[in-house]
Amino acid sequence: MLPGTDFQDGVIEADIALKTTVPPGVRHPGFVGIAFRARPDASHYELFYLRPGNSDAPDQAMRNHSVQYVCEPGFGWYQLRREWPSVYESHAQLAKETWTRVRIEVAGRSAKLYVNGSTKPSLVVDGMKGEDLHGAVGLWSFTGEESYFSNVRITPAEPQKVENGSDVAGAWEMHYSSDAGAMDARMELHRDGNKVTGTWSGPLGDGRAITGTWRNGYVELSFAGDWPKESPRGAPGPVNAFFAGWIDGNSGKGRMRVEARSDGSWVANRKP
Repeated sequence: MLPGTDFQDGVIEADIALKTTVPPGVRHPGFVGIAFRARPDASHYELFYLRPGNSDAPDQAMRNHSVQYVCEPGFGWYQLRREWPSVYESHAQLAKETWTRVRIEVAGRSAKLYVNGSTKPSLVVDGMKGEDLHGAVGLWSFTGEESYFSNVRITPAEPQKVENGSDVAGAWEMHYSSDAGAMDARMELHRDGNKVTGTWSGPLGDGRAITGTWRNGYVELSFAGDWPKESPRGAPGPVNAFFAGWIDGNSGKGRMRVEARSDGSWVANRKP
């Protein structure tokens, strides 16, 4: 942890270098990054990290694991990769034993990672998973390597007006934009503690039972539906839909995927 840091929104910059120390022949792509909004005991934090050894891998899937977002606890790389393929990791041109300039821009629930002075982000996270809206900045590394950090600079910005704890209960009008087209739906949701139940009515079926969880305004929901016959993409038939995101007052947004059919984002507004 960097002493005296209490970061919410703004920019974190640093030069990062990595040297692996595992025996020859042992694959170790490296893990080095910057944590932020961290609790003093490091039990909770958001994190962008680099894996330089994956950048030039001959396998494209491995190349796509070059830069990664995770949130601890509960949202490590394995879970995010399986539940939301390709959303929280990407490719970037990196190398071991070379200084890499990293720039992290944080605003509310969104963050962007830039590398090597590029004006375009290598990874965009719209809807970070952590519930802590501020905390320390930390230098993050891993076993079997030497990690180096230099020229660390933290530039705070005026925090966005985001608050946790918004309830999900109510009637919602929802819009889903995906790689297979868009759809509009209605949801009726109820909450009992951290348990959410309700119904979905839209192109995937009417009155479909929703179940899920609520955590301080963050929701994870799912339901079983049917892919519509009229869709030009994807065979009709039974499907499972999953969505996750944040409720902020009377609006919400996040990610949604329909298993083996579509992936995209959703926005919703609470009906009066």
